[in-house]
Amino acid sequence: MNAIEVFERIVAQWLSGGLRADLLAEDVVIEMPFALPGQPTRIVGRDQFVTFNAAGRTAVPLRIEECRDVSVLETADPETIVVEYELVTRSPVVGSRSAARFIGILTTRHGQIVHWREYQNLPAMAAAMGRLPGLVEAFD
Repeated sequence: MNAIEVFERIVAQWLSGGLRADLLAEDVVIEMPFALPGQPTRIVGRDQFVTFNAAGRTAVPLRIEECRDVSVLETADPETIVVEYELVTRSPVVGSRSAARFIGILTTRHGQIVHWREYQNLPAMAAAMGRLPGLVEAFD
């Protein structure tokens, strides 16, 4: 699979309940430069990410219902793409649908993710979880 096909599988997995470990290289590097305060900005290794992701899905049980407005930019490296997209989620806490935009830089090798850097819309994510006041306080 090329990087675009891997991203399409990522989306399919998100919509069916969450990213599975089979798409991650053993030495995957996941970066979230704009992570919520107190959260890691870099995770190295499949097992570390699986543990982090499971804890996050338990703490924040958002269900991804849609990935829309996807724009894919190919780079000079055929294994790397830049993707911009909007995730639509439903929160059992808030009970309504919310949307947030993201930009990701995805590098793949042999059909697996080796590097994923994601820039997240933190205010939109916090609002979707009913935690916007807490986000504001975290930056004080």
